[in-house]
Amino acid sequence: MTRVFITIDTEYSSGLYTGPGAADRADNFARSISCETPTGASGISHKLELLEEHGQKAVFFVDPMPALVWGVAAIEDIVGPIVAAGQDVQLHCHTEWLGLAGAANPLASRATGRNLFDFDFEDQCAILDYARSTLIAAGAPPPVAFRAGNYGANDDTLRALAALGFDYDSSHCPALVGNGDCRIGLTAENRQPIGHMGVLEVPVGAIGTMGGGLRHAQITALTLGELLCAIRHARDSGNDSFTLVSHSFELINRRRMAVNPIVRRRFGGLIKALASMRGVTTGTYADSPPQLRLTGGTCQPLPASPMRTGRRLAEQLVSNALYGNI
Repeated sequence: MTRVFITIDTEYSSGLYTGPGAADRADNFARSISCETPTGASGISHKLELLEEHGQKAVFFVDPMPALVWGVAAIEDIVGPIVAAGQDVQLHCHTEWLGLAGAANPLASRATGRNLFDFDFEDQCAILDYARSTLIAAGAPPPVAFRAGNYGANDDTLRALAALGFDYDSSHCPALVGNGDCRIGLTAENRQPIGHMGVLEVPVGAIGTMGGGLRHAQITALTLGELLCAIRHARDSGNDSFTLVSHSFELINRRRMAVNPIVRRRFGGLIKALASMRGVTTGTYADSPPQLRLTGGTCQPLPASPMRTGRRLAEQLVSNALYGNI
């Protein structure tokens, strides 16, 4: 069985932050976590209901760093429903919040930065230790897996994770090598789980593009047809796992507080299709983590298709024109 890891980066927005007050936190929660709109919810409660309805599992990478400005209760409101639904909570971390924390910055150096790679090894250890402790204080089981905010990790991040007892990282996005924030010492050819710096690095999935490159397997980046073809390709190639990325807020336009029905249908269609797809199951890091495959399987992504690419471009054009960016 090929395990599909539906990973959902679950996070308040530092870009929408305007102050430490309760009203600001509530507004940020509404726009980034619950995503309640006049036409219905499309945040984590909606995703949890879909997962339960179709008997599927997902991994919620939860960022606890906003506790620096709003306290642990802000994270409890996220973690509680996920744990109650029997879904997997793992650790996410956006270091942008250190710059908003002022005197609450837990680092002795009071350093700030957009990405984890902006910090030295000792500060990264301190940040990750704070984040883990806060996530557990909010009601999550001790995490074993991590993803950096913005994918902004480097090899020191993985060394820090290993020193803190983490087993897995999923910050390497092969499709964004050279164009994103990740500084891990791996290449676009590293598309299968690989041991690196003391942890098992689990790359984000990708498909081939018409220009010979890669496109990452994110709910907003690929059509439903491309996502399903990529999963079937991974299964038919004998791959142990395939990782998809979503975010807690991706199904809406956060500034307009309006559902994007194209992306909402895409996510719902994915969950429904996975429930009946032969040879495929959904996995979690808590119960069925990715494995290092020493033999078998291929690293070749789903080949590019002019028809699938054309459909995506048309769908994205309509989505952006009618419903805007997230």
